Amino acid sequence: MLDLEIVPERSLGSDAWEFVLGMHFSQAVSIIQSQVGTIRGVQVLYSDQNPLSVDLVINMPQDGIRLIFDPVAQRLKIIEIYNMKLVKLRYSGMCFNSPEITPSIEQVEHCFGATHPGLYDSQRHLFALNFRGLSFYFPVDSKFEPGYAHGLGSLQFPNGGSPVVSRTTIYYGSQHQLTRSASGGRCLAPLADLPLSCYRHQLHLRRCDVLRSPTATLGLRLHIYTEGTRSGSPASPRRRVVRFGDSCQAVARALAAPARLYYKAEDKMRIHRPTARRRPPPASDYFFNYFTLGMDVLFDARTHQVKKFVLHTNYPGHYNFNMYHRCEFELNIQPDRCESNALVESRGAVSITAYSKWESVSRALRVCERPVVLNRASSTNTTNPFGSTFCYGYQDMIFEVMSNNYIASITLYQPEGTRPHYAVNSIA
Repeated sequence: MLDLEIVPERSLGSDAWEFVLGMHFSQAVSIIQSQVGTIRGVQVLYSDQNPLSVDLVINMPQDGIRLIFDPVAQRLKIIEIYNMKLVKLRYSGMCFNSPEITPSIEQVEHCFGATHPGLYDSQRHLFALNFRGLSFYFPVDSKFEPGYAHGLGSLQFPNGGSPVVSRTTIYYGSQHQLTRSASGGRCLAPLADLPLSCYRHQLHLRRCDVLRSPTATLGLRLHIYTEGTRSGSPASPRRRVVRFGDSCQAVARALAAPARLYYKAEDKMRIHRPTARRRPPPASDYFFNYFTLGMDVLFDARTHQVKKFVLHTNYPGHYNFNMYHRCEFELNIQPDRCESNALVESRGAVSITAYSKWESVSRALRVCERPVVLNRASSTNTTNPFGSTFCYGYQDMIFEVMSNNYIASITLYQPEGTRPHYAVNSIA
């Protein structure tokens, strides 16, 4: 049984780890993976067809804990303990819930102190006792309803019949701010900033602007931030620009060292090129993987210059889900002219973000080419439970699209024969 400490409006955890409000989904998963054998039977719940309108949830049924993440930001907004019998709970070192200690109204008030009169939910027959960033829910029999106006403590219960906590929630802000969306699939709770303990000396992305000429991609402008070095608070956002043709040293200076360096073993899309070769190249191109920025940078093995950018949207149901944070990119594309003197040519640029659906994007761009089917699988497990994705080429981009019509990734590249030659200037 887990023995955990509650910190209202902040966290639930032990001496070795804690789930902190505002932390990214991948960081919570990393904690769970480090506690294999201690935390068991974990489930990930999401909507395959509506991933942006239904909360992303990590459920731990054997521990009675549910972590609820905002589906857009993919950061933790609510910690819910829905089975009090499966976990020990403390506050400021004082245990108020365990097999030996019943979390009654008297026990809660003794441990947490006095608060305002609670709120009664007549539909669910629940009485909520609210502290800032923390709520306890007590089931109350309907026969006691007429007397709840002066608070739960004013109700007269038979001996031994005092209600006990059935559910506890930890959240950021005030309880009255917790509301449900119109569809009921998303809790509109306030979202805490990324905690300082979750920065881990990594760069994090606010926004990525794709820099383009009228018909070609030039590079990326990244709005990034990390923790401060003196005051212990997040630093002001900074802008960094990386372009095609930049050296690996220039990219490392702009974006710091990558989280991982990955060498391409093979290029499975090479067969679709008109000039495909059967023999592999003598050297391997390599990626700089920036997981918290949601992007990869591919370098040419011969010149060590940038030749591709890959931007990831990190939707649940994709093979690479949880590997990257979502890249909040904005891409403006001028559609190709496919018909002379057509009125459609007068349309402006098409704006694409990480939340765009391919159906509307392809209609605006008038994409008519058939896709290439991509089925990812590891060398140790040849099955992919999430199914194939579809890759559409357009100008100097490749859009990887999931079966639910959301864009999984965008690859930006320079076509062969168009890469500029850069002169190397000596520095005096």
